[in-house]
Amino acid sequence: MLSFLVWLVLLFLCWPIALLALLLYPVVWLLLLPFRLLGIGVDAVFSLLRAIVMLPARVLGYNPAR
Repeated sequence: MLSFLVWLVLLFLCWPIALLALLLYPVVWLLLLPFRLLGIGVDAVFSLLRAIVMLPARVLGYNPAR
């Protein structure tokens, strides 16, 4: 909601830049998509490594919720 209000203020103050931002937003989103997918993959790898390292402790009865 805040970004929409900022865009409306930009539209009021300088409408060509606001329209350019509106047209470039999907292009920027598509360019950043591979980096988001890479971040998800790296997070998954780190979670897997953490689970592997913590497996012996969990087998011995460690419960992180306590």
